[in-house]
Amino acid sequence: MKQPVRILLALLPLVVLGALIALFALNMNRDPSLVASVLINKPAPDFNLPAVDGLPVPGFDTATLKGQVTVVNVFASWCIPCREEHPVLEKLKAKTGVPIFGINQKDQADNAKAFLAELGNPYDAVGADSAGRTSIDWGVYGVPETFIVDAKGVIRFKHTGPLSMEDIDRELVPALAKAKTES
Repeated sequence: MKQPVRILLALLPLVVLGALIALFALNMNRDPSLVASVLINKPAPDFNLPAVDGLPVPGFDTATLKGQVTVVNVFASWCIPCREEHPVLEKLKAKTGVPIFGINQKDQADNAKAFLAELGNPYDAVGADSAGRTSIDWGVYGVPETFIVDAKGVIRFKHTGPLSMEDIDRELVPALAKAKTES
């Protein structure tokens, strides 16, 4: 093998490493809410979640999401961003009156109950997703994530990561209005 070919083969891993570093560097500050969902404009997955033991609200299933525009929020008591997002959900409920359904992902019932007792409960129903299977079916990358489902049970909007107060007027209220017109 000739010397120039050996040098090129030796430098190849460094070139690949440099390209990977550049790719990661370009995506470091990328907004996680821009992660597209393949479920947008598709029916919500079939599921049936039991109530979280000890909560005064029922569990829910796919059929519960039909007949009115709803918000579905995936949360967990162990999730720090969920704690930060919680006042936003309460403001959203107060401002819009839209039903909010919670999917409690991979959480202990006592922890979920304490979380909602401390922070308030904006949810009309909370389903226990103990194994995380329903969250996977919904395409959840990590908690929290929020979906808007139209009256036909079709997912129309997804927000990845914690909601902020600005997100209510900038994203959720317009997405709710659009979902109402698409139903």
